[in-house]
Amino acid sequence: QVQLVESGGGLVQAGGSLRLSCAASRTIFSINKMGWYRQAPGMQREWVTAITVGDTTSYADSVKGRFTISRDNAKNTVYLQMNSLKPEDTAVYYCYAAQLLGGPVDYWGKGTLVTVSS
Repeated sequence: QVQLVESGGGLVQAGGSLRLSCAASRTIFSINKMGWYRQAPGMQREWVTAITVGDTTSYADSVKGRFTISRDNAKNTVYLQMNSLKPEDTAVYYCYAAQLLGGPVDYWGKGTLVTVSS
């Protein structure tokens, strides 16, 4: 079992930056994939980015070039650096962990709200 706790959300102006953190309750060294989804008001949850245990990263087209995911196994934490934020990035951001590459999400965090004002 893994508990994931997100932090770092808040209100930022368009063009600004935020860094989200996802702290895990145990070592993430053996978790094959971790990443982020987001859910805007009235919208379905959408995948944003992921990082594998081998540090391979992938991004949704909508955030490519602006967001960067990283993981610090020593701190059991995954980060999401978000730059050049746009109002359409406004959403609740959820951290997730999947034990198997290509497998389902096994664990979710409760989310952190990011609001980007125009």
